[in-house]
Amino acid sequence: MTLWFVFALMTVAAIFAVLWPLSRGSAAPAGGSEAAVYRDQLTEIDRDVAAGLIGPSEAEAARVEISRRLLAAADGRDDLPAQANLRLRRSSTVLALVGLPVAAVAFYLSLGSPQLGDFPLASRSRAPDANQPIDNLIAQVEAHLEKNPTDGRGWSVLAPALVRLGRYDDAIRALRNSITYNGDSAERRSDLGEALTGSAGGVVTSQAKAEFERAAALNADEPKAGYFLGLAAEQDGRRTDAAAIWRAMLAKAPADAPWRPLVQAALVRVGGPTAPTLSNDAMAAAKDMNEADRGAMIRGMVDRLATRLKQNGDDVEGWLRLVRAYMVMGERDKAVSALGDARQAVANDAERLRQLNEGLKNLGLDG
Repeated sequence: MTLWFVFALMTVAAIFAVLWPLSRGSAAPAGGSEAAVYRDQLTEIDRDVAAGLIGPSEAEAARVEISRRLLAAADGRDDLPAQANLRLRRSSTVLALVGLPVAAVAFYLSLGSPQLGDFPLASRSRAPDANQPIDNLIAQVEAHLEKNPTDGRGWSVLAPALVRLGRYDDAIRALRNSITYNGDSAERRSDLGEALTGSAGGVVTSQAKAEFERAAALNADEPKAGYFLGLAAEQDGRRTDAAAIWRAMLAKAPADAPWRPLVQAALVRVGGPTAPTLSNDAMAAAKDMNEADRGAMIRGMVDRLATRLKQNGDDVEGWLRLVRAYMVMGERDKAVSALGDARQAVANDAERLRQLNEGLKNLGLDG
C-alpha cells in the first residue's frame, strides 16, 4: 500500500510541474514600454536643438527615425495575441490533475488484474519446470538443437531421455552427434550400443557388438560394455564364454557396484559356476594357491561368515554372500537353511527384509 501512495504522490508532482506555469497570469514588462522610451528621445532632441547642440537638419532626421521606430513599436504591441483567459487555464489544470489519475485507474481496472497476489521470489525462477511431462522437455531440447546443432551437451542430455521413451532411432542419432561434438569415450560408445540393442528388440546385433567392443578397447572396465558382450555371447549360444566374461567382471568389481546384482543374475541364468568370492582381497590371496588349499581357505571363510551372522544378523549383504557361497559350493541344503535364518534375523525390519528378498531374487531364489 505504501508503494502505491508513493506512486500517487510522484504522479501529482509531475502534473503540477507541467501545469503550474499555465495557471499563472502574464507578468507586466519591467522598466516601462518601448514606446515611452522613444517619446523621451523625441523630447530630448527638442532640448538639444534649443541648446544648439545639433543643427535643424540633423534634428529633423533623428525625429523621422525615432518616429518610425515608435510607430513600429506601437504596431507590434497591437499585433500580440489576446491574453488567454486565466480562469479557463486554471480549470484545465484542475481537470488534468483529477482526470488523468481517474482515467488511469479505470483503464487498469478494466484490463489489469488487481486481485492477483504477488509471486514469491522463488517462483520467479526461469528454470524449466521439472513437473511438466518429459515429452514437453524433450520438445524444448529438440527445438534448441534445431537452432544449435553443434551443441554437444544438448545431444548428451537428449539421448538418455529418448532411450527412456523407447525412441531408439532418434536416440541413436543423438548419441552419434554426441560422439561427434563431445568426442569419443567408452561410456558414449556403450550407450550407443545399448540404443542399437534396444532398437533391435534386445538383440545384440553385430553393429551393437562393434560399439561395445570399441568401448571395451577404450576402457576394459566399462561395465555396460562387459555386460552386453556377455549377453551377445549368450545369445550366440556361447554360454561358457558369457559366464567367463561376467565372472571376470564380478572379480574386479567393488562390493557396492550398483550393477553387480544384474551380472550375478545373468551368471546364474547361464549356469556358470562362480567362485564364492567374499571380497577382492580374498580373491587376490587365493589366486596363487592350488585347488585343495583354495577350497580349504574358502571353506574357512564361509564358516567364519556363518558364525558372525549367527551373532549379528543385521548384515543383509553378508547373508546374501553366504547363500551365494553355499549355492556355488553345491550345498543347496545349507543355502536354504541360511536363507531361512536370514529372513528370521531381519523379520522385524521391513527395509532390510525388502533388500534381502530383492537380493535373493537376483540369485534366482524367490522362495
